[in-house]
Amino acid sequence: MTVKTLRSTYRIKITLAEIRPPIWRRVLINSATKLSDLHEILQIAMGWTDSHLHLFEKDGKRYGVPDEEFPDDTLNEENFRINQLLKKEKDAFNYEYDFGDGWMHKVILEKVLPFDTKATLPHCMTGKRNCPPEDVGGTFGYANFLEAMSDKNHPEHEDMMDWIGGEFDPEEFDVDVVNQILYDQF
Repeated sequence: MTVKTLRSTYRIKITLAEIRPPIWRRVLINSATKLSDLHEILQIAMGWTDSHLHLFEKDGKRYGVPDEEFPDDTLNEENFRINQLLKKEKDAFNYEYDFGDGWMHKVILEKVLPFDTKATLPHCMTGKRNCPPEDVGGTFGYANFLEAMSDKNHPEHEDMMDWIGGEFDPEEFDVDVVNQILYDQF
């Protein structure tokens, strides 16, 4: 007889689509995490500010925050857990943030690990590169932003510096800062 545990630890990888070199994070989470909490975890891990709408999509089903004024087929993310969407290693779904800029993330279940009651979850293990600034204009806007920021003679350099509030390092990522915010929130 096989005993199925109620909880596992999921090691997931979140990758921002259509950006090269890639921007990604590797995070450990409880397999019973609600999608609404996963949204907050993804926001913190990636570096977003939760200023826009979002949506999870798997197998043609959409999970998010239903809008009573504009009803559609969106399922309430409060009623679903990640282990209902990702059941085995290599399973994946999409997470879209900011429908205007259209930031699409691929979330993949890399590994199912035994649940450790002593572990602090969620926990960001590692990642690469800085998250694009909010409202930069999607992947094309981000490419233009990086070009302007890297060239002091670019006609938009000063405007971009003012807009972002100073320097921006696209390679910067501090896992300790991410984890401190995760620990404070969860």
